[in-house]
Amino acid sequence: MSSTFVSHNNIISSLGCNSQSVVRQVKKETTGLSLVTDERIHPKPFYTSIIPSEKLTESFKEIGVIDQYTKLEQMLILSLKDVIDASAIELDDRVGIIVSTTKGNIDVLEKNSPFPKERAYLSSLGDAVKNFFGLSTEPIVLSNACVSGVLAVATAKRFIAQGRFDHVFITSGDLVTQFIVSGFNSFQALSDLPCKPYCKYRTGINIGEVAASVLVTSKKTGLTPEAVEIIGDASCNDANHISGPSRTGEGLVRAVENAIQEATIETEDIDFISAHGTATLYNDEMEAIAFNRLRMLHTPLHSLKGYFGHTLGASGLLETIVGMHSLHQNTLFASLGYTERGVSKPLNIIEKTTPKQLSTFLKTASGFGGCNTAVIFKKANKNHK
Repeated sequence: MSSTFVSHNNIISSLGCNSQSVVRQVKKETTGLSLVTDERIHPKPFYTSIIPSEKLTESFKEIGVIDQYTKLEQMLILSLKDVIDASAIELDDRVGIIVSTTKGNIDVLEKNSPFPKERAYLSSLGDAVKNFFGLSTEPIVLSNACVSGVLAVATAKRFIAQGRFDHVFITSGDLVTQFIVSGFNSFQALSDLPCKPYCKYRTGINIGEVAASVLVTSKKTGLTPEAVEIIGDASCNDANHISGPSRTGEGLVRAVENAIQEATIETEDIDFISAHGTATLYNDEMEAIAFNRLRMLHTPLHSLKGYFGHTLGASGLLETIVGMHSLHQNTLFASLGYTERGVSKPLNIIEKTTPKQLSTFLKTASGFGGCNTAVIFKKANKNHK
């Protein structure tokens, strides 16, 4: 099978409007979470990371007509445009596009939205991206709960392996909206403090918003310095519960085992795990059980939710990009908010940002409905130290 790479990338978040600026803030252990008071979203102040609408509008009006695009569409288009422009790839029928999201334009269903309710259809989101760039291939909209972003990377790899495309652009995003925040609040899962994944003192989740984009390609020429090769991937649905993770971690264990088998490596070859780590009681416990079953309790591990909150379907792609830069910079990024173990099994949580020679990392994600995805990446440019 030919090699597949993740190369050009872009992040738009509360920490910055490009990957480099965002990663600099992560490296300094700076959170993008802040206390927000907005009764249109939630009756009480809550911690979140939100992209400032004014800044987004100012940037988008340079490339498009603001009134024609929803906030999420603006986020995705701005993020993807940076990647398409930097790659200089001709957008012909050998180029695919995947749009990954959990809820898409859910905000158009709220009162006073200037957009028709039909805009909430995920196909409409894909069409908005396709039409803006004049793409010749139909967009693939991937929505599989919170594994959507990293599953899109695995899906792009498979399209390339099948010979359908030479390159696949992925753009992923989700919003902080009244619908989403109230939903997690109904689970009593929202934290009234910045989240603390795997920590004894965690009190729940923070919701965040982000747009992230990458190029997945079969061409080794023209790769960015932080580019990675996808060496293994797998997904497994444990069908445990519509919203509750498996108590045994079975789905995640099987996904990671199959990804490792495809990568033809041992667990000891993985330098760190970029885990899902939502800071909810059951997710963190499930992951701790799973990684112990996988004999990866000593592998350095972090969750990035303390920087961005849980950005739903975009989280896996966002965290993949940060992981790429982590490998390139030979730096383990801290799991922000962690102070003391709060799960039943031991984990090697990265408590401080630390320099270390790195080559390979594992990205995992788990979501509602029992879905679990694992992808293993290694440095594509070994000459970059």
